[in-house]
Amino acid sequence: MADNLFNAVYNPDVLSCLANLSNDEVFTPPDVVNKMLDMLPQELFRNPDTTFLDPACKTGVFLREIAKRLIDGLEPQMPDLQERIDHIFKKQLYGIAITELTSLLSRRGVYCSKYPQSEFSVTQFDDAEGNIRYRNIKHSWVNGKCKFCGISKDTVLGIPNDT
Repeated sequence: MADNLFNAVYNPDVLSCLANLSNDEVFTPPDVVNKMLDMLPQELFRNPDTTFLDPACKTGVFLREIAKRLIDGLEPQMPDLQERIDHIFKKQLYGIAITELTSLLSRRGVYCSKYPQSEFSVTQFDDAEGNIRYRNIKHSWVNGKCKFCGISKDTVLGIPNDT
């Protein structure tokens, strides 16, 4: 009976729980991320030169699941686990967080520490952001074009609220 009770206990991934919260940020559940990653050419995860960018990090789930695949895929080329982890997190995975809170969530989910230069991080960076960055920058528009890059508003997928 104890076995049946133990097997019946539900222990979800915390990111699956976050994906079900009701708010204005949409978190992608890990199972959806993995289905999306399954659609990519799998040789990407065996190439030490492939880089990945999540331009809208919220929990780091995309980068976390990509890291798992890279850790497995690069093992024949980099048998030392720590060398492989350092390479993946420093040279292959990049993220841009949408808020300061999501930057901390993403770093915690990816580096196992919200501060990647800390002793608890799976790899060591020289700064508190690692490769998951966040800056609170207002987008400025002049004559319907971005002041910084010249792109017109109709080509931006998500327009900031302050336009």
